[in-house]
Formats: sequence, C-alpha cells, structure tokens
Amino acid sequence: MSDEIRAWVNGRPANEGPALEAIDHGVTVGDGVFETAKVVDGRPFALTRHHDRMDRSLAGLGLPPLERDRMDASIRGVLGEGPSISFGRLRYTVTAGPGPMGSDRLDGPMTYIVMAGEVPRPEPTTAVAVVPWTRNERAATVGLKTTSYADNVVALAAAKALGATEALFGNTVGDLCEGTGSNVFVVVDGVVYTPPLSSGPLAGITRALTIEWSREDGIEVREERLPLSVLSECDEVFITSSTRDVQAVHAVRVVGEVTTAVGVLPAPDVVGRELPAPGPVTERIAQLFAKRSEEQVDP
Repeated sequence: MSDEIRAWVNGRPANEGPALEAIDHGVTVGDGVFETAKVVDGRPFALTRHHDRMDRSLAGLGLPPLERDRMDASIRGVLGEGPSISFGRLRYTVTAGPGPMGSDRLDGPMTYIVMAGEVPRPEPTTAVAVVPWTRNERAATVGLKTTSYADNVVALAAAKALGATEALFGNTVGDLCEGTGSNVFVVVDGVVYTPPLSSGPLAGITRALTIEWSREDGIEVREERLPLSVLSECDEVFITSSTRDVQAVHAVRVVGEVTTAVGVLPAPDVVGRELPAPGPVTERIAQLFAKRSEEQVDP
C-alpha cells in the first residue's frame, strides 16, 4: 500500500500553487461538508449517492448545491494521477470558501478539495468501544456530513486505546446512535435492527444499500430506537461504512468514566463482551453486499 495522498484544490493539483487560503472557513470554523467513497480498481463506488448526500449536507448548512461537473473533473484528475488505486479512499470536500475569523460568512466562491489514496482492505472482524460522549439528535447539523469532526477524533483515540478500531456513540436520550465513521447494526433472534435516522445517525450510503439489498434478499431489517444496552444482549453486531463495507464485530468494549472540562462523564450502561463473529446473519449480509457491489459500481 502506498502512503501517497493525491490532492487537488479548486481544479488543479495542490502542488501547483497555494493549496488553501488560511482564512478559508473550512479551516477557521469547520464550515464545510465532505464525502468519502470507496475506490476499487481506480473506480469510485456509489458516486451518485455520495453526490446526492453532499447536496443534502450543503443545503443543511445553507450553502449552494454541488457543481457536479466541476467536482467530477477534479475526481477524474486525482484518480488519473499515477498508478490505478486498487483499493482506497476518495475524499472530496466543499467549504464555504474564504471568510472572517468568526461564524459569519462572506459572499464568495466555495472551495473544492479532492483527495485520494490507497488504504488497507478491512479485516473480516473488528472490535468496537462504546464511549461516554453523546450525539445530539436535535443538533443543527444532525444528519449532515460536516467537516467538524473533533468529537470523532477524541472518541476514536479513546477506542483505539482499548484495542478497538471504532467508537460507538449513544444519543442524548441513551439510545444507540452510530460510530465515528460508521453505522451500527445488531441481530436479535435472526432479525436485523439499526437505529432510525431520528436517533441522530448519519444516513450512511453503505447503511442504505445494506438495508435495501438485505430486504430484497428476504432478510428482515427494522429501523427502530435501540437502547445502548442492546449491545450487551444481542446475538450479533456489525458496522458499515464506505471502506469497511459490512464488517462483523467480535468484541464490544467500554470506555470508562472520563474527566472533561465540565466534569466527569460516567461509563455507558453497556457490558463489555466477546462475540462469535461473523455470525450467520452478518456473514450472509457481508457476502450479499460484496456480490451486489461488484455487480454495480454506481447503484
């Protein structure tokens, strides 16, 4: 795997000139949105769905819709640089452009950024850790894929300290929500459950395809509110994301109480446990997703 990250800013390679203005609102206040798509053999997966979701995120921030031709030209340019990426990540970002040092915006062009690089293929199973911080299901940015990711950085570092590769959040009412970059599913008595969008998770592209394709294959999938404690009681757990696809969870761990600037947060109400993974339902869904995604590059 190459460590090289290819990057274009506003339609040209980043190394051809100043890549980003210091006063860009994406830098100063995190005023921007982004998408991450899987790249297989040089081709991005489900790009139309990613563009559609970016439009929803831009609208949620009060920004104009994506200029698709402009973005697609940069995506082709980035993916066309150097050898074909066999398995990797495409990340493209739109910010509000240059702005003041506060939360106000200026009327000016938005900034378009495209990056790509190879990443390791996901392991068949992984460990997750439940963290004491919460997702706010009533936030102004709920359901938007914004560049404001500091919560995720802190949570993922805490999870990795326990040997996990993903952190799972509850929401403000104690329901299971999502991971830092993934959606979460559980299996109980052969039925698949995942938090509804009203619980605050991002509407993941892989999440949606997993639900659609599973139902088409006769697997019962329910979008329902789930208490965090379901992680202590369910038969199987798996997570989905653009670069993980469908990944079984073999261990659920718990980040203990943490001291913050406003006080001590208690550990979540979850019992850590090991699980046999992949379970039969997860394995069936993972195989189904692999088959269908190979058949359709832009489902």
